[in-house]
Amino acid sequence: QVQLVESGGGSVQAGGSLTLSCAASGWTFSDNCVGWFRQAPGKAREAVATIRTDVSGGATYYADSVKGRFTVLQDSGKNTIDLQMNSLKPEDSAMYYCAASRVRCFSLLPKTLYDHWGQGTQVSVSS
Repeated sequence: QVQLVESGGGSVQAGGSLTLSCAASGWTFSDNCVGWFRQAPGKAREAVATIRTDVSGGATYYADSVKGRFTVLQDSGKNTIDLQMNSLKPEDSAMYYCAASRVRCFSLLPKTLYDHWGQGTQVSVSS
């Protein structure tokens, strides 16, 4: 049974940083796709970043709203996918979810193509 668990959320001031982590059991981050999504109250869940995990270290894709501020990377030793978030803004406040897909992705994948989801971790950024 596949289980994804997010951690690392919290409250920070604008301009601060947080690193979220997505840990998997029953799933190996190898030659597949992992996405980070976020959902603010009253808004649709949106893709933030995607990483295609493969032997070359993976390829990454980002939403325009987070490019240059967020970095998604794989920690093979811990079997986690981390989302490093810098220069946080109040509009980054949301519940953040990781998701895993068997699809080999070459861009941000829509949420409908993911097979497994975590329960989410809350990020709050104050001005």
